[in-house]
Amino acid sequence: MTSEKSSSWSYAEGFAAEDDVLARARERSFELGVTPVSPGVGAALTVLAAAAKAHTAVEIGTGTGVSGVCLLRGLAPNAVLTTIDRDVEHLKAARTAFAEAGVPSSRIRAITGRAAEVLPRLTDRAYDLVLVDADKANAAAYAEQAVRLLRPGGLLVLNDALDRDRVSNPAYREPTTAGLRNLHRSLRADERVSVSILPTGDGLLLAVRR
Repeated sequence: MTSEKSSSWSYAEGFAAEDDVLARARERSFELGVTPVSPGVGAALTVLAAAAKAHTAVEIGTGTGVSGVCLLRGLAPNAVLTTIDRDVEHLKAARTAFAEAGVPSSRIRAITGRAAEVLPRLTDRAYDLVLVDADKANAAAYAEQAVRLLRPGGLLVLNDALDRDRVSNPAYREPTTAGLRNLHRSLRADERVSVSILPTGDGLLLAVRR
């Protein structure tokens, strides 16, 4: 990355303005050892959810609620967010963030469990947006489930899609990095979706269900 591009990336990441609700959610992330989405990604999630006019959304990897709050701020006023995490403490912290953001509990469907076990129980083509922000080792499986869950016109968002700039460098051959490269190629060739990658944060892969 040239110094100019690096400067532009830093400017874009710092452009997002976050309030006390997100600041406190980030503090809880650090306390629990969770890596939250960056401010730039959070702002992008709000804009993407609003642009998609999403009424139903699934979040794979709740964390402490930073990404969930950002999504909810872009979702339709009566939209419901289904958020999945296997850690009870993470979900507890996220519920605190949602409450501080003024989100009614009726708009949150929090599910404790492994995404690989929960996702198959969700209804086909019933969701407008799916965010994958969980373990990279299972990204391909989550993405396949997401495509199944999305309505035509629905949006898949995969966070950390560039794996700390490793995906673009063929010298990195770790299983997770190679798996993400394969996933990118697979989705690009998949006739069910239209795909793009944004360099926001550590990369956002976007796929729209045709």
